Amino acid sequence: MAFSVNTNAGALAALRNLNTTNAGLQTTQNRINTGLAVAGARDGAATFNIAQTLRADVAGLNSVQASLNRASSALDVAIAGGEAISDLLIEARELAVAAADEGLDSTSRTALNDEFVELRDQIDAIAASADFNGTNAINTGGSSISAITNDTGTTNISVAAVDLSLSGLSLASTVIGTDASTAATAVTTIDAALTTVNNALSDFGAFGTRLDVQQSFTTQLSDSIEVGIGNLVDADLAQEAANLQALQVQQQLGLQALSIANQAPQAILGLFG
Repeated sequence: MAFSVNTNAGALAALRNLNTTNAGLQTTQNRINTGLAVAGARDGAATFNIAQTLRADVAGLNSVQASLNRASSALDVAIAGGEAISDLLIEARELAVAAADEGLDSTSRTALNDEFVELRDQIDAIAASADFNGTNAINTGGSSISAITNDTGTTNISVAAVDLSLSGLSLASTVIGTDASTAATAVTTIDAALTTVNNALSDFGAFGTRLDVQQSFTTQLSDSIEVGIGNLVDADLAQEAANLQALQVQQQLGLQALSIANQAPQAILGLFG
């Protein structure tokens, strides 16, 4: 090897090796700090592209889950309202059956009718208040309950609204206090209303099952995609810890090699001593 005071080839080579080691050390430290082997496009363009696409899918599924949760809450309110109305109708029917007794005196019949009207009018109050975030599925002019089911927002599941108000159940003018015949007619009307309410509750319950299944599937799908993203971009921290130790040793050796190489030009002075 030629001796030169202008160019120190050994030092340049040692410096290149040290720079390579330092770059590797920086990469390893970044992976340990972030937990990611692919944190950006520079770390692997194709892998980062795939990971970002999958992250967008997960974000979409988060919106799906939020929509399903909202629909589930609106459904819970509708079911609670429907069950309360069903209970009121059962109580009202009991009063109507009692009022159908032809042996009742007018005072008793009037008392039964007053109680009946009070129960009847509660139905409208319940139907009107069964609202969640602007969605009421059991009042007059109510809206269906729906939720998106895919990460593009293009598909959904829904259940239709059912009018369980007095007008919807044809109970607005129903009374039991006139005579036994009127009370008997009221029993028939109430039975029809009960059928409507209970059928609505059956539909709501079935929709609730669909929501539960969809929520479970969405959670599992999101979790699976998250695991897939991790498999693509997560760093193997055990491997990176081993790499860190090896690179730190290489860095120390590289510094020593560079120091030795930098001292080489001093040997030229000995040629002229």
